[in-house]
Amino acid sequence: MSNPQQLRYSKEHEWLSAAEDGVSTVGITEHAANALGDVVYTQLPEVGSTVTAGESCGELESTKSVSDLYSPVSGEITEVNEDVVNDPSLVNTAPFEGGWLFKVRITDEPGELLSADEYTAFIAG
Repeated sequence: MSNPQQLRYSKEHEWLSAAEDGVSTVGITEHAANALGDVVYTQLPEVGSTVTAGESCGELESTKSVSDLYSPVSGEITEVNEDVVNDPSLVNTAPFEGGWLFKVRITDEPGELLSADEYTAFIAG
């Protein structure tokens, strides 16, 4: 499993892209997708709503369980991935590409996020 170097990672297993015009993309890691099993339903935050770093902002339901989705940063939701809403399996098949979850206009600097190498060491235990 390879975690893209250009992303930052939370200890809750979300990834965050570098901001473009103040907006970053958020998804869950391949590690989290594998642990969840087959994702069958996504509840994502609404466009225009605000999220707070480290707090739950949605849910991912799999054949195994329901897991909270946490925002790695604080900000306003600018877009949700409708492809994932319509086909939740994208979270499993392409967690770093087409399986992204939402975009957020960051209002506060990201807190404690890990580099790819730090995240790889974190999940290795």
